[in-house]
Amino acid sequence: MGMSSINTNISAMTALQSLQATSKDLLTTQNRISTGLKVATASDNAAYWSIATTMKSDNSALSTVQDALGLGKGTVDVAYNAMSQSITLVGQIKDKLVAAAAPGVDRSKIQSEISQLQDQLKGISDSASFSGENWVSVDSSTSGYNSTKTIVSSFSRTSQGTVSVGTISVDTSSSVLFDANTAGSGGILDSARGTTGAIVTTGGTSVMNINISALTDSTADQATLNSFIAGADTAFQEMTKSATSLGSAQQRIDLQTTFVSSLMDTISTGISQLVDADMNEESTKLQALQVKQQLGVQALSIANQSSQNILSLFRG
Repeated sequence: MGMSSINTNISAMTALQSLQATSKDLLTTQNRISTGLKVATASDNAAYWSIATTMKSDNSALSTVQDALGLGKGTVDVAYNAMSQSITLVGQIKDKLVAAAAPGVDRSKIQSEISQLQDQLKGISDSASFSGENWVSVDSSTSGYNSTKTIVSSFSRTSQGTVSVGTISVDTSSSVLFDANTAGSGGILDSARGTTGAIVTTGGTSVMNINISALTDSTADQATLNSFIAGADTAFQEMTKSATSLGSAQQRIDLQTTFVSSLMDTISTGISQLVDADMNEESTKLQALQVKQQLGVQALSIANQSSQNILSLFRG
């Protein structure tokens, strides 16, 4: 038989410790339910908290990468649209030059139409700017000019913790329609072209400087007209090739954007596995702990009453 003492109520102490432990577990479960996290602070699980915090930071960086890809996509889209519209206009110029080859036509009237198309070409290229970036109308003499454009495309971390930023490079040298640099050969539309349509350093006429208003039906003037047609056609082919290159850049950026979005979802899932609370489990645990707490209170109450029984030993 255990000893009864009025100084030390061992059963009450045991019941109190049990109740305190239950209350602590109950508080933990309530915090998990209210925050949705089983690891809310470093004290909950230092390793998981550290990993999750780093992964959350990396996911934030990936969100910035996603923004950069969107910015790059916008720039490429604007350049592509300008190139696409310019291809149509150069095709129309070529059609009008072919029509002007017929004897006896009023070439000055055809030239007025060509001049309108030439002005439109310049207007399209000069306005093809997105966020201060214009890839089709440039000045290569500007300090720091680089025809290779870079777009931030990825953010990664090695097992040693070293981070790196990846980029997509787009070579815009073949996409330049106008180049204000007088020391260079120019762009596709403002470069002088010879009789075969190829770009030449001396002589020749650019697509933008074609003027047939003074041409006659003479053999020499017909040869000049033929060189204009060859120049417009060669420019057309070069622009078509450039549009293909820009289209490939669009596709690559789209693929990378899809991958980054998928990667962010995967990382978010990984973080969830580490720190998120299982609400089904926690709600079940909450009900069990509430019952356990009530039983603990009753046990402590019974233990506290045991000391009252000692008084009956001294009654006469």
